Amino acid sequence: MLEPNATALLLVTAGALLGASALLSRLGTRTGLPVAFLFLAVGMLAGSDGLGGIAFEDYPLAFRLGTCALVLILFDGGLNTPLARVRPVLGPATVLATLGVAGTAGLAATAARFLFHVPWTYALLLGAIVSSTDAAAVFSVLRGSGTQLREHVGTTLELESGLNDPMAVILTLALTESLVTGQPPGLRLLAEVGLQLLLGTLLGALLGTAAAWLLSRVSLPAPGLVPVVTVAVALVTFGLTTLLHGSGFLAVYLAGMALGRTTLKDRAGLLRVHDGLAWLAQVGMFLLLGLLVFPSRLGAVALPGTILALVLAFVARPLVVALCLLPFRYTWRERLYIGWVGLRGAVPIILATFPVLAEVPGSALLFNVVFYSVVVSGVLPGATVARVSRWLSVQASAS
Repeated sequence: MLEPNATALLLVTAGALLGASALLSRLGTRTGLPVAFLFLAVGMLAGSDGLGGIAFEDYPLAFRLGTCALVLILFDGGLNTPLARVRPVLGPATVLATLGVAGTAGLAATAARFLFHVPWTYALLLGAIVSSTDAAAVFSVLRGSGTQLREHVGTTLELESGLNDPMAVILTLALTESLVTGQPPGLRLLAEVGLQLLLGTLLGALLGTAAAWLLSRVSLPAPGLVPVVTVAVALVTFGLTTLLHGSGFLAVYLAGMALGRTTLKDRAGLLRVHDGLAWLAQVGMFLLLGLLVFPSRLGAVALPGTILALVLAFVARPLVVALCLLPFRYTWRERLYIGWVGLRGAVPIILATFPVLAEVPGSALLFNVVFYSVVVSGVLPGATVARVSRWLSVQASAS
């Protein structure tokens, strides 16, 4: 098809998918399902095996666009996370985002080892990929369910989901490299984890603070340019930190927090712009991931994928959370609730493209397993958030 018809068809298709996803989001609030998975379903229906027949299997493009979307989502999450509310739960959230992710990866890998009869390195890679909760899924479910949680419980969940992606990324990259090179990661992995987290923390706080200082002193000719600068801050923070071998995801989340704590001109307008960008990023990311998967290939992994998802939801996540939160002042009901609301989403699916891009043998099957288990483990807890919060009495008291 010649231009401009080819571009016109692309825009019509993209607009129709985005519009349909936004309109269907109301269905998520009625059913309690994470709206992100409705976007995923729209993408699957429009894909190669669906009614739309859109052929898409470009893993590099999905990875790049998915990364850009996560940067915008995490930055928006940081902007909306007040530092004063974070301080009391910083310790437990950090433990969950580091030791909790490692523990969940280990238990999930043990289950995968016996479910799929694969070597330990493959099992550990699968465990690492599905180990982190997803900020976009957690933010949307907690805010969309209308459930008002006790402040320290809700903040713990949101902060953990914003902080735990780096650990999963580091583990996934290290184990993927190990499979490609044939060399075990060893103690080098521990050093790399520490370095990435340290650089991510320092650069995120530094760049976010510097951006806040700059915006408070520079008068831009139009208010609409302020979001342009803040988006630039998010992109530069992620890219620069990653190039310096730090955790870009951690840095961009902390940069958003540092920028959000300052007094900015037209703060309400800026937050609305970033909220809209985050939603656009989330819809686009899940649509793209839905297009990427072939539903006809999921039947082969349905049974083991379901078992893995159930292990994550009922065993690995609750057990690890209970152990990680023992030193902190949480009731058993609060620990159980935090363990239950460990929603997976786009992050594990994007991480599952790493082995595919590295041409690890069997990576296509691994991608399908991750996709299937993520959907099951996301929908099951996600649809019960409001109900379980009432059962466990973790809702905020009416003032």
